[in-house]
Amino acid sequence: MVLHLRDCLSLLALGLLAPSLVEAGHLFENTAIVRTIELGGSLVQVTTTYAVKALEDGAQVYTIALGAREHERVSWLEAKLKGQSAILPIEAEGYDDESGAFLYSVEFPSPLNVNGTSNLIVETVESHATYPWPKQASQSDPQSLKYESDLFVFTPYHTTVERIKYRSPSPTIHSYSFPGDVDEFTMEAPVTKSGATITYGPYHNIPPSTSREFVSEKQRNVAVHYNYDSPVVEVVKLKRAAEISHWGANLNIEDNIHLRNAGPTLKGHFSRLEFQASNFYGRPPSHVLPALTLHLPAGIHSAYYYDLIGNVSTSHLRTARSPIKGMQNSQASVLELRPRYPLLGSWNYSFTLGWDSPLADYAGFDKASGRYVVGVPLMTVIPGAVVDEAEIKIILPEGATEVDFFPPFPPIESEIITHVTYLDTVGRPAVVLEYGRLTHKHHGTILVTYKVPLSAHLKKPLAVATAFMGLFVLGFASKRMDIRIQKK
Repeated sequence: MVLHLRDCLSLLALGLLAPSLVEAGHLFENTAIVRTIELGGSLVQVTTTYAVKALEDGAQVYTIALGAREHERVSWLEAKLKGQSAILPIEAEGYDDESGAFLYSVEFPSPLNVNGTSNLIVETVESHATYPWPKQASQSDPQSLKYESDLFVFTPYHTTVERIKYRSPSPTIHSYSFPGDVDEFTMEAPVTKSGATITYGPYHNIPPSTSREFVSEKQRNVAVHYNYDSPVVEVVKLKRAAEISHWGANLNIEDNIHLRNAGPTLKGHFSRLEFQASNFYGRPPSHVLPALTLHLPAGIHSAYYYDLIGNVSTSHLRTARSPIKGMQNSQASVLELRPRYPLLGSWNYSFTLGWDSPLADYAGFDKASGRYVVGVPLMTVIPGAVVDEAEIKIILPEGATEVDFFPPFPPIESEIITHVTYLDTVGRPAVVLEYGRLTHKHHGTILVTYKVPLSAHLKKPLAVATAFMGLFVLGFASKRMDIRIQKK
């Protein structure tokens, strides 16, 4: 099970009581904790491995703790056992007033006996965890980001040894924190640097770090200032409309994207000449976004790309064939698009991207239930970008009944509305889903099931025929009507 933390706010609002940390601490002990933080731009990936030892027979539910700052950043959280691909079930237990931590329970597939061990791997993706430093940069300056976090991993259990690693995408690390007053946990250097990796620890015999005393006296803030040679891309707003047409056997997907470069604000004025010269000499500015490369589904056609001014011709699409039924297709259509202007720090760009696909590539029919089943991609992943707000609308054929939907991740809000467009009589049912803080981990397919009776299939041609017949009758009658005010 995968837990989208933004969906836990409703659970927290219900006032769920957190489990007793005192009781949890008697069930397990961490023989080792290794946390690896892959520093990036809009997204930071964190992998924490807990080497767990049971202190009682039948211990099966392990408690994970996240600090308030970490919880606010995390957009994706999943847990699994080392060497296995199955995702373990996670339940949000609420906020603990004693430590200021948010607790989650993970259930092992089978209970552990006394001294039984297991390796639990927890993966999270943090969004908006970094910020540009300095906040302003000229067009030719390099880009640097800063990341801050807590030194010790939050856990309600005693830890024998702990090590935290920060991996920078560049070996150019300007500065990093040197924690003080940690001599009681280590006899070695509290922090070391090797290339692009900064290692804190190993630290030994750490008491439960979720206690109020430990947080106030022992917990430290750590900051890493590093060079980042790629644009910091954010999608402020994404609106996807997927329209299903049975008469045209077509699935049309249209994305309205509001893009933003969250890098350092431009100092001074933009020079097109300087930008072209830097590209000519192979030294493009690291914080400037000149183009995007997107992977679209196979089998698409009639793609279009335009902004507020009109069609943008600086794009190139390489399509892949539709997948064969029953076979996996690893190929994808590749779209290379270049905005009208390069995006510098704090600059925005809004555009619309759409395409058509054969409906047979996404739809099926269940004869037993008489229902159509259509799978609609949740979103198109923009590499390295976080989607702050997303609205997914799936427009079904007119007359569809018994509509049901199964999203891959719980939405913040969902509803079924009526969408009216050309040649409709009563409108079409449409499924609307709202999400927040989407990452590359949130790629998936929304399954929609519905029925379309025969009368609904005939409604549109009858409406078109009636409209043409009405126009014909109106034209026929106008020829025989004398509307002159005065006859000759």
